[in-house]
Amino acid sequence: MSEVTLGTVGHIGLGAMGRPIARNFVRGGRSLIVRDADPAAQQRFVDEHPTAVGAGGTEDFADCDVVVLMLPTSDIVDSVVLSEDGLLQHLRPGSVIVDMGSSVPTRTQRLAEVAAEKGVRVVDAPVSGGVARAEQGTLAVMAGGDAAVVDGVTPLLQETGSEIIRVGPVGSGHAAKALNNLLAANNVLVAAEALLVGKKFGIDPATLLSVFNAGSGRNRATETKYEKFVLSRTFDSGFAAALMRKDVGIALDLAHDQGISPVLGEAIGQVWNAAVEALEPGVDQMAVVRHLEQVYGVSLGGQ
Repeated sequence: MSEVTLGTVGHIGLGAMGRPIARNFVRGGRSLIVRDADPAAQQRFVDEHPTAVGAGGTEDFADCDVVVLMLPTSDIVDSVVLSEDGLLQHLRPGSVIVDMGSSVPTRTQRLAEVAAEKGVRVVDAPVSGGVARAEQGTLAVMAGGDAAVVDGVTPLLQETGSEIIRVGPVGSGHAAKALNNLLAANNVLVAAEALLVGKKFGIDPATLLSVFNAGSGRNRATETKYEKFVLSRTFDSGFAAALMRKDVGIALDLAHDQGISPVLGEAIGQVWNAAVEALEPGVDQMAVVRHLEQVYGVSLGGQ
């Protein structure tokens, strides 16, 4: 199999995370072709980055050495790659698809098998760190795939990630991302419950949050999310609650596939699912705290 070259790069998906990641590639001097399901979002990116070229269809990626996908679900990835007019109908042998979204690990493995029949390599390289770190180009990237292919795309990944962690064979990156988000979802929920109990007892939430962050209870949710997005009542961290529910579900399915029934994980999934069903569509992940406030009859806002 040929070495990976990084001449022309394609990027599909210009949402909350995809847009800053694509911007980092432009800043890295890449020759970039972009596409988004929303024509206005695609045109806006091209207007803001004149060196980028907007694609009219998947055929416009035919000359790309690497195509990066930042898409929300495996269903959408399969549609973009495997459909009748999908990427695999146009990409040349030796090219690489890098899936940086949160996909189902077993479906990523299957995608890699089908792509290999066309001589196309697949790397899964999901990210963690949120929109702020995407803007800064300091994301954590979890890469799964053939070691030589991961080596070949690492310079590209380094343009948007400050830490590239090689997890294992293809699918491993997506498995690691789902498990990471299971833990992150737990941190949000447990912090909410602790703060709500404290508020009910009469402790100011900001004061209790300071206690957590000075002590052993601190985590990224308490350190970065609660003051910015909950106590401020903005609930706009940049990651949808429904997408977190999807990632928690992927992690739980992965556990079940391994013959493990995680008691705490199942509870996290139940609470997250109930919150998403109860809240309005499209809300941010931190709006799950609003759901718990309603359930417990106490608010972290105000005095």
